[in-house]
Amino acid sequence: MCVPNPKGNPDVKQLLEGLPTNWGKWGPDDEVGALNYLQSAEILRGIAAVRQGKTFTLQVDIGHAKGEPLFPGRRPSMRMNVLDKGHYLAGKAHFDGNVEYADDVIFMHVQGSTQCDALGHVWYDDQLWNGYDAMSTVGGLDRASILPIAERGIAGRAVLIDMARYRNKPVLDKGETFDHRDLLNAARSQGVTIEPRDILVIRTGWIGSFYERDADEFYQDYIEPGLTFSRELVQWFREMEIPCLVTDTMGNEVTVDPVSGVMIPLHNALMRNLGVVFTEVVLLDELAKDCERDGQWQFLYTAAPLKIVGGTGAPVNPLVIK
Repeated sequence: MCVPNPKGNPDVKQLLEGLPTNWGKWGPDDEVGALNYLQSAEILRGIAAVRQGKTFTLQVDIGHAKGEPLFPGRRPSMRMNVLDKGHYLAGKAHFDGNVEYADDVIFMHVQGSTQCDALGHVWYDDQLWNGYDAMSTVGGLDRASILPIAERGIAGRAVLIDMARYRNKPVLDKGETFDHRDLLNAARSQGVTIEPRDILVIRTGWIGSFYERDADEFYQDYIEPGLTFSRELVQWFREMEIPCLVTDTMGNEVTVDPVSGVMIPLHNALMRNLGVVFTEVVLLDELAKDCERDGQWQFLYTAAPLKIVGGTGAPVNPLVIK
């Protein structure tokens, strides 16, 4: 994949120089990063946020008739039947006792749907999260893969911040940015507080708009709306001990930082350096409508990505309970 860089060839290492890391905070063998903040007390805080028993799942459809929202360079999923009624009618399948069943297979990018990133998914300077050598990614992630995250699971109190609603738009514009101060102002307008160790869920309207727009227009001069890099924002994430960032975009941040020209700097500043787990391509429109109706913007968030050995990420269907 290639995204044009308007600033030439800036250096992400130079951009992030001097910013803090959480490397070693949970020991030399840690592979789940800031999810370590989600201990029993935080999970119980999430359970305490459940008031009504409403449930919402946030995954996009795999194989939707409109297509699938994919980061440029990734290909759509391919699902095909390997056994169905046609096989029985053609005499190519038979089971004793008149039993029949269907079976199918799927080929897809592990990050070709709503997905959770492994902490080793993005790096610079030949080091992954926690200082692991980038050579450990050859042929599959030996360290900081999605498997430890999948084995642990994600659960805790989450807050939905609806940036599109805050800016009186159905969807943010291409390349439209916001930072932690905007998040705090939006939260204030919603009457909710972002608390330390909250899972941060941010709606831009972007993924939902995919199903309402022409694909050529959606991908033309592709640049998503999203969080934009600043040293203050990174410090805020660290001080707030945010364990997981969830957005309805493909990258959880504006595709190319408009100031430095660096591509996806927050993947490195937050994921690689602080261990914040990224979940992307979620659908938040129905959840946001319900939160606006009942005024409850906090809830229990749970997610369990697939257990893919060596995976750079994995599909996930987050479950929210209000």
